[in-house]
Amino acid sequence: MNPLEIKILTEDGKEVKLGEIIKGKWTVLYFYPKDNTPGCTIEGKEFSELLGNFESLGVMVYGVSRDSPSSHKRFKEKQGITVPLLSDPDGTLHKALGAWGRKIGGKEGAIRSTFIFDPEGRVVWSMKSVKPRGHAKEVLEIAKTLIASGKNSS
Repeated sequence: MNPLEIKILTEDGKEVKLGEIIKGKWTVLYFYPKDNTPGCTIEGKEFSELLGNFESLGVMVYGVSRDSPSSHKRFKEKQGITVPLLSDPDGTLHKALGAWGRKIGGKEGAIRSTFIFDPEGRVVWSMKSVKPRGHAKEVLEIAKTLIASGKNSS
């Protein structure tokens, strides 16, 4: 399934297709396992701290998990997260992009992953099983390089 056609929920609970959110803009989607867990909080705070840097490049940043919009709201308020968070309750988007699968110990779950989409809605960079600390800064540098080179393919 084309990821751009997959329906997700915005922070206010509105159902939209991913393509409606990201088309026409450079976009970072970072997938994380669960609101208010240590690694996810680190990652959310670091992306929030650098959000202005991403925006000055014309790059939108969204966090994605299977948590509900109301859980996202509590997470943002408690942790000071400013990045918009999207809800993929049934994991369809996770699965379409490969951000869902077997983890250590054999359980299935969200795989901490990040994707950069070009303005045409194509994935031009991705990383899976990322470490939260320092990841936002790494993604910012990669986005700068991609935009500067005009890269439009994987």
